[in-house]
Amino acid sequence: MADEAHGEVVEPQEGLDPETRARREAALKHVRKYGDPVLRSRALEITHFDEKLREEVRRMGRLMHDSYGIGLAATQVGVMHRLLVYRTELEGSIAALVNPVLEWASKDKETSEEGCLSLPGVGVDVERPIHVRVTALDEYGKPILVEASGLEARVIQHEMDHLDGVLILDRTSRDQRKQAMRALREQLEATAA
Repeated sequence: MADEAHGEVVEPQEGLDPETRARREAALKHVRKYGDPVLRSRALEITHFDEKLREEVRRMGRLMHDSYGIGLAATQVGVMHRLLVYRTELEGSIAALVNPVLEWASKDKETSEEGCLSLPGVGVDVERPIHVRVTALDEYGKPILVEASGLEARVIQHEMDHLDGVLILDRTSRDQRKQAMRALREQLEATAA
């Protein structure tokens, strides 16, 4: 997924300068990886809208930006909050959704490759509704209504799945899941060597 972002991560071009590469690697160390039980847990509703929550949003936004992600759920950084941050352009503004609820999804669906910061090196085809309507709160507790299509809808659905302990591996074909598991094993063996 080098040029187009359909999931949670945009793979950066090979020629990253050393400082940017180091920042990305440092950010990715904070992201929980496949096998961590928190990724299979349902996050809890947020009831306190204070400076601590707003700092959590800022921290997640920085981690997402530095790791070249386009979405990040709180569970991916080990926090059991129903909170996600996302953006649809690499240098775009970061949106935060607290306690998001899918109100409506179109019958029209599209299959596209998705990646995930918690599943490094894995890309699988996932079918999702093209249009969604989501209600949520912002980090100050104010109601938000998001009507999203295309990439924005896909990213929101991907991150909302994380809040329910669902991974892209759960939404793909058996063959792709087997290939992804093989790739994850190979990567673990390579990093352990």
